[in-house]
Amino acid sequence: MTARAELRTEVASVEDVIDQINAARDDIWELPPAEVLALGRGQVPMGTGAKNNYLSTLIFAENELRTLTDEILWFAWVTATRNPKADLATLVLYMDEMGQYKANMNDYVGLPEGCRILKLYVGGIRLASSLDDFARLTESAMTYFNRLHGWVDIVFPWGIVNGFQRTNPLERLLERAQGAGQAVAS
Repeated sequence: MTARAELRTEVASVEDVIDQINAARDDIWELPPAEVLALGRGQVPMGTGAKNNYLSTLIFAENELRTLTDEILWFAWVTATRNPKADLATLVLYMDEMGQYKANMNDYVGLPEGCRILKLYVGGIRLASSLDDFARLTESAMTYFNRLHGWVDIVFPWGIVNGFQRTNPLERLLERAQGAGQAVAS
């Protein structure tokens, strides 16, 4: 993490949290964060990985960030911005629990800075006094984690999937149907 986005542990206000998250996002916008580069080299601070490999850790990191950004943060933001009758206290309680869980998973899969940013977000939503505060905090976190997820996608060894090619299921159906037709003709 660069000096520009020095993350403080205290949470002073919603605006302060948004500013900190946005600064952290700006720091990783053009270049990947050190934690992602380390993860791509198999350097996982907690030593996470099945049978002494880090591919499983990368798979979990990619999945945890995808579900965080594309589902959890997105749906929280949509709820806060499109449903004026949404209950702020319930949203905060839900996102507090989910945010703490996902933050700890970020740490577990080698993204300790992602963990700290998500816990910062949770501290911020606890201060939210309106759906607008909650939505702005969530949007800020969503843009940070979308960017982090993009970097993890880039270091992921997608070429490895070539070793796991499957037959097109439609071709299998066609082959089965053709085989059944030949069996009837015999």
